[in-house]
Amino acid sequence: MSKNKSNKTDRLFGIVNRFGVKLMLLTLVIILAADILTFTATIIIDMVMGGTSNTHDIIGLIIASAIIGALMSFAIGNAVLKPLSLLIKATKRVANGDYTAKLEMGWVERYTIRELRELIHDFNEMTEELQNTEMFRKDFISSFSHEFKTPLVSIRGFARQLYEGDLTPEQQREFSKIILDETEYLSVLSQNTLLMTNLENRDIVTEKTRFSLDEQLRGCMIRLEPQWSAKNIEIDMEALEEVSFFWNEQLLAHVWNNLFDNAVKFTQSGGMICVSCKRNGKEVVVKVTDSGCGIPESSLPHIFEKFYQADSSHATKGNGLGLPLVKRIIELCEGEITVNSEPGKGTEFTVILRDAGN
Repeated sequence: MSKNKSNKTDRLFGIVNRFGVKLMLLTLVIILAADILTFTATIIIDMVMGGTSNTHDIIGLIIASAIIGALMSFAIGNAVLKPLSLLIKATKRVANGDYTAKLEMGWVERYTIRELRELIHDFNEMTEELQNTEMFRKDFISSFSHEFKTPLVSIRGFARQLYEGDLTPEQQREFSKIILDETEYLSVLSQNTLLMTNLENRDIVTEKTRFSLDEQLRGCMIRLEPQWSAKNIEIDMEALEEVSFFWNEQLLAHVWNNLFDNAVKFTQSGGMICVSCKRNGKEVVVKVTDSGCGIPESSLPHIFEKFYQADSSHATKGNGLGLPLVKRIIELCEGEITVNSEPGKGTEFTVILRDAGN
């Protein structure tokens, strides 16, 4: 943490302390002034009424009032200043990177002023959010580094063997193919990471147009024709209704590309993929169903987490960002996505979109 931030925090701490001293003195002065006015009025009333005033009693009462005022000032100062002082100390800890700081005032928090209670509550919420963000950041960096490092090691190893030579033509083609596949994987990983970062830091989607959603679905499936044709997978898109949709066409294409890619990837040769689309009032429902290997029940709660892959053996190539991207894009569209899957029988994703143009 920079020295300037530390100096600012120290100055703020000094301001709070000076404020506390002034608050205590002001409280004492107010109480003393009120007592003096009260006893002055008593003397005047006694004089008007023809009575006598006991000066010693009055002085004694003033001293007693001063003591009571000092005690009250201390109590008020403690109720107000203790939370402020602890808050400043906790803020300094956060400024130095310690996001575990949390304020527990006990009875002081219950009896302090409302604004301070709210401030303490907001501070605790802020540090909890910062702690979660920091944990996510470290986990993200660790996962990304692992996903990035593995193909780099593979590329380096096969490139070294190509450089050293003494390989058959078949081995050269095989190693070159592996290097191309790994570089393509790194390219997709980088693009998805940048897109995910961009989407997580925006709440407003621009460049919305009206387009044919059913034609977009057909186009995204045709893009994967070499993959599903090679596996002899039957594609059923007969249940596509003509649907005009208003949103960002390019962003929504990422949803179908990822869902269709997963369906083709995890469906065995000779299997089937069905895609349906229909409008239900202001909502559009799209279903992508495959007869693939399915998702284990233990993995279902985690499939939308970044870098999570249900296939821990990595027998199928993926970067663990496809479904998190899908979920984030659908959230920006104010829609929702659900999944039903049974191992060995297939998976069905249901996407509900809300038409921004309706």
